Amino acid sequence: MDARVVKGREIARTMKLRQRGNTWLVPSQTGKGTGYVVGYDGAHYTCDCPDFEHRHGVPGTGYCKHIYAVCVTVIRTEETTATATTEPDGTTTVTETTKNTKTVAVQATKRPTYPQVWPAYNAAQTTEKATFLRLLADLCAGIPEAPRTVGRPRVPLADMVYAACFKVYSTFSGRRFMTDLKDAHVKGYLTRMLHYNTIAKYLEMPELAPLLQELVTVSSLPLKAVETDFAVDSSGFSTCRYTRWFDTKHGDVPMERHSWMKVHLMCGVTTNVVTSVEVTDGYAADSPRFTPLVSATAKHFTLRQVSGDLAYSSKLNVAHVATLGAAPYIPFKSNATGGSGAMTIWRRLFHYYSLERDAFLAQYHKRSNVETTFHMIKAKFGEALRSKTEVAQFNEALCKVLCHNICCLIQSMHELGIAPTFWEAQAA
Repeated sequence: MDARVVKGREIARTMKLRQRGNTWLVPSQTGKGTGYVVGYDGAHYTCDCPDFEHRHGVPGTGYCKHIYAVCVTVIRTEETTATATTEPDGTTTVTETTKNTKTVAVQATKRPTYPQVWPAYNAAQTTEKATFLRLLADLCAGIPEAPRTVGRPRVPLADMVYAACFKVYSTFSGRRFMTDLKDAHVKGYLTRMLHYNTIAKYLEMPELAPLLQELVTVSSLPLKAVETDFAVDSSGFSTCRYTRWFDTKHGDVPMERHSWMKVHLMCGVTTNVVTSVEVTDGYAADSPRFTPLVSATAKHFTLRQVSGDLAYSSKLNVAHVATLGAAPYIPFKSNATGGSGAMTIWRRLFHYYSLERDAFLAQYHKRSNVETTFHMIKAKFGEALRSKTEVAQFNEALCKVLCHNICCLIQSMHELGIAPTFWEAQAA
């Protein structure tokens, strides 16, 4: 660690800094003279000490110990509470209240870890398929059936969801999947035998998407006592469709590539279970999906911290996590500042990110688990979508996430000794 940072912390701990507007009077550590004046223009700090003038105040490398002392003091003396109110027009207003305190004690609570237990892992893997069929049936049993209308009787919605998810789990084509589907029918998991064309047809129903999203959330609830730290990210799944364009640089040469869908999800960092999910086209931005994913998870889980990469770095996202009582761990872009006009929670996080980078990254590193989650989904169920239409591709991607959650539950049954119950957990 830089010696100037260490000395700055010592000054903040042992000496009294006086603030006047956007300037601070920092006493000299040697006791000579009246001290040094640190100023802040909304973007950069300045100091009238010889060390700062000699190093030209290059941000990140040219800060002197007096500036570091001011930054530490700002973190320790600001305690912010944020409340959110929703207006009739749907807009959300975040109100922040700041009060001065003498010190803010930060205690690091050691969280339990769950190392790989090979006997439990082997048992989960060798019995996974049989347990998967049973848990999927229990999950689909709570699906409400749509009222019957005129015409031919419809296939029960629970049967359709079960067949679609089981097909995705098997990674087989529709025709090759019929043997497994017949076995599931014989075991009583289906009320009737289905045709492979019927499964493909029902995947093209737009109203199936919100139901699958709800099932993803319900399937994660048995682990709500385990998960308190979460991570957000997105990843693409290729499709069988192609995007064509002309490359004018090489003389209007026609080119094409696979189009893709993007899956945005939030997962727990302990078991990798997905708590909320949204599927969009491949060009959808990541940041606007952050708030809905966090809000959906907060309805059922207690959030302690939320991690996300640079794509989610915005003041609104940071403030939203703070209003839910959780700590945001989102790194700052190179042009970000902790200016006086910024939100207090943004300013405090910026100073913490700048001065305690190692401690910040130690918590932010939990975000790596969301990358593991996507790897688990793609490695097990494929990174490509078989469906032909866009609606069916959306639903197929959601089925992959739902199958992943059930597999996480099976692993947790053997490692943590849980007994999954679905709709009862949602009611609780």
